[in-house]
Amino acid sequence: MNIIFDLDGTLIDSAPDIQYVANTVLTGRGRPDISMEETRRFVGEGSAVFVRRMMAARDIDWSDAAFEEIHGEFMRLYEGAVSRARFYPRARETLDGLAGEGHALALCTNKPEAPTRAVLRHMGLEGLFAVVVAGGMLPTRKPDPEMLLHANTLLGGGATLYVGDSEIDALTAQRAGIPFALYTNGYRRTPVEALHHDFRFDGFEELPGIVARCPGA
Repeated sequence: MNIIFDLDGTLIDSAPDIQYVANTVLTGRGRPDISMEETRRFVGEGSAVFVRRMMAARDIDWSDAAFEEIHGEFMRLYEGAVSRARFYPRARETLDGLAGEGHALALCTNKPEAPTRAVLRHMGLEGLFAVVVAGGMLPTRKPDPEMLLHANTLLGGGATLYVGDSEIDALTAQRAGIPFALYTNGYRRTPVEALHHDFRFDGFEELPGIVARCPGA
């Protein structure tokens, strides 16, 4: 079957890299650092939304010109910021196991394409995903379902499971009508019970069992 994954907060914890980039930008403007909790709270809807939230949190006067300058600097740093990213426990082993069983794996992330490709190279994941749909590759971003549906189409359709960690992922899956497995130890802020999900798991050792129970598996 097709298994489509979110990236940040699901397979890898990239918040330390994102925090480093954000604080480098803020330091250059004489503003206080953002915390790890703020970093995780701001991610999920693409780099532009992250930068807007960061600017608001540090009282940076808003203008289109200021945003373009700060976002541009953020992206230049972000594209190469991969050294602090880490897999969640058992995530890599689980990916390898699912691929070895013949499942088709894809990635669907709001992370922009260039930093997505960079972190995939850094983490040794380049050849694992048959399809990668990242932020900026389509006109819309999650929670619009287009990215997820497009990834599934590229995989050939059929039985599919989407795996993610956040409110954005839950809403995307719901809108796409695709079964959703919620990883509970990512960047989620809402209680699990309040989020749409068909399955939930606390550790990646549980995911193969969920795949086996998924309709069409």
